Amino acid sequence: MHDIAELETRGLPGVFVASTEFVAAAETQARALGVDPARVFVPHPIQDRTDDEIRALAEAAADEVLAAAVATGTQPPGP
Repeated sequence: MHDIAELETRGLPGVFVASTEFVAAAETQARALGVDPARVFVPHPIQDRTDDEIRALAEAAADEVLAAAVATGTQPPGP
């Protein structure tokens, strides 16, 4: 979250990807940092998936990540 917040302060578009287990934590930390970054959540868990399963998750999320990045890039930089 700190990395995405840093990108936003520099006016650079960014999107973070996390598993659904971290939705509430991401919202809490974003509020604490005063940012509202673009985000995409994928099914949890991640760490014990096979390479093929990770590729499938990435492929399934790719369009959403791209759309979020494009939408983020069209907004003016924050303060």
